[in-house]
Amino acid sequence: MIKVVTATLALGFFVSTASLAHAACAALPGPCEIDEGTYHIALPEGEGPFPALVFLHGAGGSGEASIRGILRAVERGYAVIGPDGLPRPENNRRSWSFHPSFEPRRDEAAFLGAVIDDAAIQHRIDRTSVLIGGFSIGGSMATYLACDHPDLAAAFVPVAGSFWRPHPELDDCVGPVRLFHTHGWRDGTVPLEGRPIRNGEVLQGDVFYAMQVWRATNGCNGLKATQFETNAAFWRRSWPDCDAGALEFVLYPGGHGVPDGWTDMVLDWFEALATPPRE
Repeated sequence: MIKVVTATLALGFFVSTASLAHAACAALPGPCEIDEGTYHIALPEGEGPFPALVFLHGAGGSGEASIRGILRAVERGYAVIGPDGLPRPENNRRSWSFHPSFEPRRDEAAFLGAVIDDAAIQHRIDRTSVLIGGFSIGGSMATYLACDHPDLAAAFVPVAGSFWRPHPELDDCVGPVRLFHTHGWRDGTVPLEGRPIRNGEVLQGDVFYAMQVWRATNGCNGLKATQFETNAAFWRRSWPDCDAGALEFVLYPGGHGVPDGWTDMVLDWFEALATPPRE
């Protein structure tokens, strides 16, 4: 087990079987800093190059906090990277610029690409073996990146977050993508069907429609899934008969959260993919 100890008056934290790299990235407490923003990183033991799981926090979260729940990936030899969203002017809570109807506050694809590039240089990350995931709004951010910038990572693994309305058209996404979407059956914060928020000002999207978008994007043969798994923890369905990419949809009986066992599940899926990562 990785023991996490928060440093007093510091943004960084330290783990017993992994080293954390910090600002720019010297041996100082705090986040790694690049021109576009900040990020936190946990590294496995060894010399690298390391595969990496980039995980985007939910609304009001932080990169530091987001990686605490997925340090199992470090035990498996992955670097874990937690980028920081920008604070909102009205409440200083961090979030992401992803909604298609809102003016972007930052080019998030450029920022995350710069994070990955910096981590590749500073921390020996294997640029060709990167997954981008995220929780809630972070999952939505990962979803829009998968649609608009599928070459940014080898695969995308959003949790409890997807497209918002207005949905993309079936032919809007750029190209084939490897995507593994996980969602709680009882999620009331981001329901599978979506919901209005801010007094109806914005509408969350429909995850089932999102899967239709991904089937069209990957050129899947027909609508229905053809591979299923229904063990006690997760219900999984996948579409292996597609022109390109990889697509899996996973439900679990809980609510709005990252379920126990998620990290191992997505890393097993990633490592079992038959085709090599994008170059």
